[in-house]
Amino acid sequence: MTAHETSTSTTTALPRAARWERVAIAVVTATFGLWLVAWALVVPVFEAPDETAHIDAAVHVALGDGWAAPGELYISNAVQAAKVEQATKPASEWSTVSELLQDSPGDSSTVDQMTQHPPTAYLAGAAVLRAVHFGDLRWDHAFTALRLADVLAVTALPLLAWASVRRVTRSPRAALVGGLAVFATPELASIGSSFSNDAPVLLVAGIVVWLATRLLTGDTRWRTTIALAVVLGALVWIKGTGLPAVPFVAVVVLFAGAGVLTLGQRVVRTVVAMVIAGGIGAWWWLHNLVAYGRVQPNGYTAMRPPKDFPPGEHPTLGHFLDVSWGTLARTFWGSFGGRAQVSMGDLLTAVLTIIALVVLVGWAFRRGPDLRVALCLAVFPALLIGIQNRTSAHSYLTTTEVAATQGRYYFPAIICLIVLSAIAWRRLVPAGRARSWVAVALAVLLPAVGVYGFAVASAWFWNAALFPVTGRGLLRYSEIGPVPPAVLGVVVVLVAVGLVASVVQVARADRHAPLPTTAPVP
Repeated sequence: MTAHETSTSTTTALPRAARWERVAIAVVTATFGLWLVAWALVVPVFEAPDETAHIDAAVHVALGDGWAAPGELYISNAVQAAKVEQATKPASEWSTVSELLQDSPGDSSTVDQMTQHPPTAYLAGAAVLRAVHFGDLRWDHAFTALRLADVLAVTALPLLAWASVRRVTRSPRAALVGGLAVFATPELASIGSSFSNDAPVLLVAGIVVWLATRLLTGDTRWRTTIALAVVLGALVWIKGTGLPAVPFVAVVVLFAGAGVLTLGQRVVRTVVAMVIAGGIGAWWWLHNLVAYGRVQPNGYTAMRPPKDFPPGEHPTLGHFLDVSWGTLARTFWGSFGGRAQVSMGDLLTAVLTIIALVVLVGWAFRRGPDLRVALCLAVFPALLIGIQNRTSAHSYLTTTEVAATQGRYYFPAIICLIVLSAIAWRRLVPAGRARSWVAVALAVLLPAVGVYGFAVASAWFWNAALFPVTGRGLLRYSEIGPVPPAVLGVVVVLVAVGLVASVVQVARADRHAPLPTTAPVP
């Protein structure tokens, strides 16, 4: 480390987290892990968005099949047979994976669109399947193992949110609320506890944002920049939703240390970061350009071919905005099931979205020492929003369907949104007793949204959409659920205990010595 790096890291470093902070965030993180386990056990296998295709892709790789061209992989008959058993037989009569493969060999005529993505997540999934000897397991147990592997990856999100908010706000209480904010989007928990290529993206993108906050708050050491570049390369190696992080990281590295590093030094660092990230993660996308003439081939072409509007009809901006707004809001907060058929309610998700946007847009970007940090962090979600809407508009104009409107596409930037919200709420609410009360209220309300979403999903899948749980619902779960109902009940109780303990820690945060209020050097 150079003398310059030593002085920079000394003047901007936060004090080490106090013991109560470490214990508090450990409880939040462990509770979130159990929360994801509960979601993995309550949402039936195949009932998360595109999970059939994700599981099928991992099974193909585990069996040694090659990674087919986009649109040329087909759902195996064995996976289709598992879905039939799920709908027609009690779990005690379900087959092992080997039995399914023997009784239902070959592939169906249904396209598995997942080969439009890099094989990275599916190689990892195949490794999990082989590690648990999936052929010998009943199919739901084998596929639940895939889910639990994703749970393990996503569990770190509250820790990353806490570290990022703490770095920017220098507030232990705000950081703890930031960790609890991850509970507020039950759709994120549903996605993170299912098997897909979204789960590793959530983890790696969260690390990218955490490292970005370090750079933006004065950590201009070369090793931090290189670490950010390496993690960025890993991110774009997983899924195309990581590609918007490339310009985001470029902006972060270019502006980090302004006033401390010269423009020339920052340009050099940016170029080095891009070269490292490209060297690690660009191979798949270059392969696509060479093989298919485009960065991201469309695996849906066979299922959603281009077509013209009927005579007398034409695309309208009003219809596009109406469908996009409603669908994005609903599927960001909570619309569960393979076809997003289970909703927390359009009114609730619209209100939550409006509140979040008003607070964030109204207060996160006001003049102050954090403005540069806020503007840089906003680049990632802004790019995701822009690219998603462009894709959706293109689909509308070429197929007549407003497609690709999924709120989960914004989840890679969830830590950015949490940090920006923390900045906004601290500016909106004056310091003192009012801020303390608001922090406690948020610590209660944010997980409450998640708990409500969990209740909605549980009621829909197991209790004929009725509240509260009935004996009939418990009987149904005991017949085809992956574990006995008592096991799920214990997990839910542990989550409740962890959430209550975390709210208590937020309420008691004022009793602990605050961090220095001097803003980090931008």
